[in-house]
Amino acid sequence: MIARSRELFEEAPRCTQCGRVLPDVYDEDDICPTCKETNLFAEVKDFIRENDVKELDVAEHFDIPVSKVRKWIREGRIQYKGDAGQTVSAVHCQICGKPIDFGTLCPECHRLQGLQIVAKQYAEQKSEMRFFNKDK
Repeated sequence: MIARSRELFEEAPRCTQCGRVLPDVYDEDDICPTCKETNLFAEVKDFIRENDVKELDVAEHFDIPVSKVRKWIREGRIQYKGDAGQTVSAVHCQICGKPIDFGTLCPECHRLQGLQIVAKQYAEQKSEMRFFNKDK
């Protein structure tokens, strides 16, 4: 039984890039969805570097939703600007609402958020402090 399972596992179709086992019903390619996404992202990144484009141009060129391009921008994976140095539309800081080039926070809010985290950690450490031999 175990030998047969091992045979089936070894004979299963695999992604030609990463070696992951592909489901039997997966007949699109010999590349898994994760590798397809990675390859697409690399192509998009190169396209943006080589061309002066907007998010809509990228979406149309690669036949992908604009939301996917915006998601990559929010994740900080790609960054580019629109006309005359304006940031890409619909990408704003989640805290203050200022237009940003990439990610989810503007540099000021990102810095302030980092300071708040440090202050919170310091306060927690201070409250956990214990004194030994305080009677001496």
